[in-house]
Amino acid sequence: MPDLMRLGILDDYQGVALQFGPWDRLPESLQIEVYRTTLTDREKLVERLAPLDALLIMRERTPFPRELLERLPNLKLLITTGARNASIDLKACAERGITVCGTGSFGAPTVEITWGLILNLLRRLPGEEASLRAGYWQSKLGQTAEGKTLGLLGLGNLGGRVAKVAQAFGMNVIAWSQNLTEARAAEIGARKVTKETLFREADVISLHLVLSDRSRGTVGATEIGWMKPSAVIVNTSRGPLIDQAALIAALKSGAIAGAGLDVFEVEPLPLGHPLLEAPNTVLTPHLGYATEENYRTYYADAVAVIEAYLRGNPIRELQA
Repeated sequence: MPDLMRLGILDDYQGVALQFGPWDRLPESLQIEVYRTTLTDREKLVERLAPLDALLIMRERTPFPRELLERLPNLKLLITTGARNASIDLKACAERGITVCGTGSFGAPTVEITWGLILNLLRRLPGEEASLRAGYWQSKLGQTAEGKTLGLLGLGNLGGRVAKVAQAFGMNVIAWSQNLTEARAAEIGARKVTKETLFREADVISLHLVLSDRSRGTVGATEIGWMKPSAVIVNTSRGPLIDQAALIAALKSGAIAGAGLDVFEVEPLPLGHPLLEAPNTVLTPHLGYATEENYRTYYADAVAVIEAYLRGNPIRELQA
């Protein structure tokens, strides 16, 4: 039967990992170590992880490329929260005999964050709240969602759910992606358009694409240049989908009305980052998946994965 002695739980930002998982089901001999900080220095990360033979990682907070995996001789089991993780080199894991497993997740809380960002931008809520606390009353006018056009880059599961909310608000929905079909758009009640048409017509643009070599930089200076000066853009998918420098330039020049971002090229976003000074932005620290319900699912499933591994019958394995 496989044996595990030390389990490391990485990047527990909120310090809740032990609170939300049924860890008492695991053998007392399994030592659990929780780390709240993300290490970007490779040597310090190796020093932390090398003694461990099992790891539970939170999404893509700490990447696991081949160069790191080759320096972790004791690692036997790697568990990621969620059903996939593009930051893990699955081929390298397979070559080294490392079992990689995932967990389930709860619903689609990213849809809620998407709409939180959209509504905060349209109604200028952060600025109005700050103004109220400073003693002012109704400083600026906001915009309604009803009658506006929502442009969706990606109309998969999350994009489709965002579209349904838009329709409840009385918005028109248009969509584009490289693989979008007329049938899928019709199923959701959206209109399939070209990429340029989407950027030119949309009042609100929201990204719901998987990050890949093909999708990286999907929104660049050209696309931002197509946007209406009154339009806003929201990204709750992955930071590198948007050319960051082009977005910051457009915000500073007033070429677009605003941006709502839950994801960034570098996470955690460092102090002094130019986005923190960009005007007309609503920024959140990658909260899309960070809910109590999701964390309970992640950690309960992680315990089940460890139990199955110890029985010699791994479950929820990810394949290269």
